[in-house]
Amino acid sequence: MIKKILVIILVHVTIISYAQEGTSSPYSFYGIGIPKFKGTVENRSMGGLSIYTDSIHLNLQNPASYGELRLTTYTVGASYRRYKISNANQSSSGENASLDYLAIGIPAGKFGFGFGVIPLTSVGYELNSIKDDGSELRFTGKGGLNKVFLSTGFKVNKNLSVGLDLNYNFGNIENKTILRRPGVQFDTREINSSDLSSFSLSFGVTYKTMITEKLELVASAVSTPSFELTTDSTRELATIVIDNSGREGVIERQDVAVEDKEIDLPAEFKFGAGIGKPKKWFVGAEYIYMDSGKFTNLVSNQDNVVYENASKFKTGGYYIPNYNSLTGYFSRVVYRAGFRYEETGLNINNGSINEFGISFGVGLPVGRLFSNTNIGFEYGQRGTTNFGLVKEEFFNISLSLSLNDKWFRKIKFN
Repeated sequence: MIKKILVIILVHVTIISYAQEGTSSPYSFYGIGIPKFKGTVENRSMGGLSIYTDSIHLNLQNPASYGELRLTTYTVGASYRRYKISNANQSSSGENASLDYLAIGIPAGKFGFGFGVIPLTSVGYELNSIKDDGSELRFTGKGGLNKVFLSTGFKVNKNLSVGLDLNYNFGNIENKTILRRPGVQFDTREINSSDLSSFSLSFGVTYKTMITEKLELVASAVSTPSFELTTDSTRELATIVIDNSGREGVIERQDVAVEDKEIDLPAEFKFGAGIGKPKKWFVGAEYIYMDSGKFTNLVSNQDNVVYENASKFKTGGYYIPNYNSLTGYFSRVVYRAGFRYEETGLNINNGSINEFGISFGVGLPVGRLFSNTNIGFEYGQRGTTNFGLVKEEFFNISLSLSLNDKWFRKIKFN
């Protein structure tokens, strides 16, 4: 059993490390990339809520949820994204796909344990800037930050659960700049590559109580203290020539010493509450605050960029017509919807970069032991065409499998 678990962990880390980029956003040029959603498709379809927990689904946003598990649960999620990027004069569009998470949760009496890997941020951009003298700057970037987590939850009593996440964060971000000047035969290239690593932790609590015979109140809170992200950086300067197919040939190159630094990643606190009828419907809201005002860029500071404290508001819920129906399949389907609004904390040219999303989805029962396939849809916008900036519109389709099994059965002999 231990060998099986170790193999699963290694597969998780390898797959996510090679498949986590999944973004094409000019705003990923700043900081350490665009933050990725750190929950399941089930959560994302309800506006990203982390409040609700049950015994058959993983809630990757609150470690207290593992105390609720009654079946071993394996989950994997992926998404496909269509996007449109526009400024005041023109627009472009594209698409990408990414693997979003792999995780497993194991119940053990009042305790529950979980482990897996999730992308935290993603970098993927191509930018061009043409100066008055005709010279051109090309900026490209790729990579991101991931986390491997080990979580535990404990059900203190029938109402209260607490939990702890232990995380190892790792990744690599590469930023490349090419300068092309009219009348000059060769171009200049600079590549900055940074390996990122740190440890972090989160504390979670969930409280449930019946306030009437049929209505249940659910409240949750998660606190993530600030932590330092260590960078191991390299810089390469080169004289290059670019052929007609876009390939870069190196004429001369030089490695430049770069001082490693530590980046203070912001503390985060989230609190939410909701009400519902168990196994029938639920609606809730959540507020998230991030102390990101002291955040700095990875490679260099830009004079036109300021980081502010960030906040997020989310609301959503679900509805099940009849969860134990024996004849009507669609009566057992879970219908989800939600809305989110985020002040990202990024301010460029005195313009705050905000984001919103509208989501909905379904959970389709499959197999036995309450396994299900979850499909989610989200439309959203990020940024603005004011202040010389760009606006992003995106449409996400997310898919996950939540597979349940019962481990550690007692063997009986007659």
